[in-house]
Amino acid sequence: MTSGPTYKTKFKRRIKQSTDYKKRLNILKSKKDRVVLRISNKYVTAQVVRYDKAGDKTIVSANSKELLGLGYTNCLKNTPAVYLTALLLSKKAKKAGIKEVVLDLGARNYKSKNKVFAGLKALVDGGLDCPHNEKAFPRQDRIEGKVISGYLKKPIGKEFNEVKEKILKM
Repeated sequence: MTSGPTYKTKFKRRIKQSTDYKKRLNILKSKKDRVVLRISNKYVTAQVVRYDKAGDKTIVSANSKELLGLGYTNCLKNTPAVYLTALLLSKKAKKAGIKEVVLDLGARNYKSKNKVFAGLKALVDGGLDCPHNEKAFPRQDRIEGKVISGYLKKPIGKEFNEVKEKILKM
């Protein structure tokens, strides 16, 4: 008599380290919309995602490419770009009637002061209610691009503030 296999294969998305199912279940139990913030090799993508039995639905999204239309001419994946993209997302979410969200970091573990947490600060600054810890946020000079403007030999702070004001006026 055989008792069956002794090894259970993990889900494909867990093997690829795309999904942490324990974290996902805890987020879904909160019944709040998730903010998914991902940084690729070129751009930043931020989305507000709502759970549905048929599959998750994207309610609102923002991409760092949209910053070009607002006058931002620097790298589209650095810390100021993450902040501005998340701020843009928070403004779009407020217009869509979303007030409360949870940041979904996926399967990756980020250390505090990471640029992803600059996006979290932007969500909070944009008026969304999102659980956070102030200690995780990067320094303000890093968010505004003053640190990178030193080695780029190009002031980023003025451009950052102009784009930030345009987003806040939306």
